[in-house]
Amino acid sequence: MPAPIRLRELIRTIRTARTQAEEREMIQKECAAIRSSFREEDNTYRCRNVAKLLYMHMLGYPAHFGQLECLKLIASQKFTDKRIGYLGAMLLLDERQDVHLLMTNCIKNDLNHSTQYVQGLALCTLGCMGSSEMCRDLAGEVEKLLKTSNSYLRKKAALCAVHVIRKVPELMEMFLPATKNLLSEKNHGVLHTSVVLLTEMCERSPDMLSHFRKLVPQLVRILKNLIMSGYSPEHDVSGISDPFLQVRILRLLRILGRSDDDSSEAMNDILAQVATNTETSKNVGNAILYETVLTIMDIKSESGLRVLAINILGRFLLNNDKNIRYVALTSLLKTVQTDHNAVQRHRSTIVDCLKDLDVSIKRRAMELSFALVNGNNIRGMMKELLYFLDSCDPEFKADCASGVFLAAENYVRDDSVPNLIQLITNSVEMHAYTVQRLYKALLDDISQQPLVQVSSWCIGEYGDLLVSGQCEEEEPIQVTEDEVLDVLEGLLVSNLSTPVTRGYALTAIMKLSTRFSSVNRIKKVVSIYGSSIDVELQQRAVEYNALFKKYDHMRPALLERMPIMEKTATNGPTEIVQTNGETEPSVLDTKHPPPVTQPANQANDLLDLLGGNDVVPVIQTTLPTKPASAGGELLDLLGDLSLTAPAPAPSVPTSQPPFLLDGLSSQPLFNDIAAAGIPPMTAYNKNGLKIEFTFERANPNPNIAVITIHASNSTEADMTDFVFQAAVPKTFQLQLLSPSSNVVPALNQGTVTQVIRVLNPQKQQLRMRIKLTYTHKGSPVQDLAEVNNFPPQSWQ
Repeated sequence: MPAPIRLRELIRTIRTARTQAEEREMIQKECAAIRSSFREEDNTYRCRNVAKLLYMHMLGYPAHFGQLECLKLIASQKFTDKRIGYLGAMLLLDERQDVHLLMTNCIKNDLNHSTQYVQGLALCTLGCMGSSEMCRDLAGEVEKLLKTSNSYLRKKAALCAVHVIRKVPELMEMFLPATKNLLSEKNHGVLHTSVVLLTEMCERSPDMLSHFRKLVPQLVRILKNLIMSGYSPEHDVSGISDPFLQVRILRLLRILGRSDDDSSEAMNDILAQVATNTETSKNVGNAILYETVLTIMDIKSESGLRVLAINILGRFLLNNDKNIRYVALTSLLKTVQTDHNAVQRHRSTIVDCLKDLDVSIKRRAMELSFALVNGNNIRGMMKELLYFLDSCDPEFKADCASGVFLAAENYVRDDSVPNLIQLITNSVEMHAYTVQRLYKALLDDISQQPLVQVSSWCIGEYGDLLVSGQCEEEEPIQVTEDEVLDVLEGLLVSNLSTPVTRGYALTAIMKLSTRFSSVNRIKKVVSIYGSSIDVELQQRAVEYNALFKKYDHMRPALLERMPIMEKTATNGPTEIVQTNGETEPSVLDTKHPPPVTQPANQANDLLDLLGGNDVVPVIQTTLPTKPASAGGELLDLLGDLSLTAPAPAPSVPTSQPPFLLDGLSSQPLFNDIAAAGIPPMTAYNKNGLKIEFTFERANPNPNIAVITIHASNSTEADMTDFVFQAAVPKTFQLQLLSPSSNVVPALNQGTVTQVIRVLNPQKQQLRMRIKLTYTHKGSPVQDLAEVNNFPPQSWQ
């Protein structure tokens, strides 16, 4: 039989093929010749034939019939045969095929071979495709080679040990004694593979992680030597000494320093040196800086060091390389919750990225821009984002529009509605014009809820002016009472209406019972909502029904037009949520003003109720006065739960209509209690995450309660990117301080603490809504909860 063609000739022949069919014909012809050679047990050319078969396998053609021939080459005594045999085994065999088990004895013999290159081939093959059975059988030989003084074998044995640990984690302790002297090796190849082995062991075992934390000073010393060493041709890459080893050490330091104060403290200085001394003109330096940033953000580093890391990412945003800009935006997006103020300094650069031509960069820049929006910068940020929304590609418009809507919903003050109502009320000569324009706006669009609320209020107040057509500023519109009621009833059943908007609409309809003649229709609408599933709407309807029946003689006086209002100081939004780094410590430091002395009476209370949240009438009436509690309680009874009346001056109680006081209790009295006896409480306990509150009083101001949250994690995996948010009714004021960490350690090995300061000048029962977000086992988690069971001592 003639000698088969060489591999080089086969490659040249295949490259001459002009079509796929022609190439396939050549391959089939050569495969037939190779099969014939294998059947005749041609030992002379077996190595050449397997090499050609591997080339065909790389081209995508079947080569499984050469598996046994690879085993025969491995058993050969010639190095050239073994090399091709082991290469074929790595390419053609895997642990899913039983044939690979036949190699175990050959690999064991070669691991004990007298030639280091043969031992190296066996280590490479075992580390590439060894099954769990093979790893158990051969782990002892790998551990012996890991202790040898031969650097060539030690680096290969270390990588093979990594594969053994991945396949059989319980064998990890076998390699522990061999790791003691690995970091003392001068050879960079051994150092590199040793760091890879230590990283694998630390990631798979908490015990190993604790054990290897003592190596932090040694790793710091190696990294410092790499930075300070001069030019070394053997390890230099673009002017930087062994960047691959530097990156591996930084990754290991990140694992060792996570959730450990001592280890983090030991590596702070070297991380600062790497961050300031690494050259950034080449991608090699940028890779090291990126790993440095990740390490700084993941350990318990100093605040100045974290700012330095974010500044590095800010410089990345100015890089011409699109990949570097994308990496920077992605990293900033991950850190914006924990280091919001530092990221805010790069806001202008981030906004500039919205103009980038790359689609991925624009999307990341858009997401990060929305994450940076807060109450202080919403005007400027919305201007930029609206410009982006106007000019961006269609694929961005939906997400961008949703982001703008959510930002406006979260950061536009809730008192904008009552403020506008007050402005309209005080502009007496504009009432007819205003109600006509707002009525037209309702006919065009009811999706803008704040505008719908103001429109409903104005129609309820000035509906008679709308129907009579008294507008002088523009041509009056012709509208009937039924048409006006149709619009308001449409708001009650619209899916776009929020519960607050429905409350405004029902109240407006009730007011029109004294301005329109369609009283019977209004009675029917109000009675229908007496059985609404919305408790707030049901409560309003039930009490309005009571006005129609038992107290109809009082209805005209109670529903008369609102008087001109004086501007009063508001407590801010209905719920104050600290988010996106927005804190106002001065809110809690200001002294609470003394209560305003104002006579309370039945008409004023209902006028306050039927108007806006912050509307406080000051006009006197001739109706008899009533106790202080009745006015405030009536606000809660008929209005929003967050509404509170100004504290009235003491007065002599007089008899009241019974319906105003039925089922009501008085507000809690001021009672200054020391914090020493306040018991802790569990606010949240779900999915392994437990939130506990402890309490203390802030001296010298007894109105401020200081609450410390303690977050613990009983699961087996850390909870990362942990963010705690809280909201309280507007009668309170809230300040959230920075948390101790954004990682809740697993197995209750530590807690995350965060301080909340709550100003409660009216000594009301404390209520709080909390929002928890974190990442657990790679999946984002978000949950909401209400906390209403605070100990009385915490708010009295």
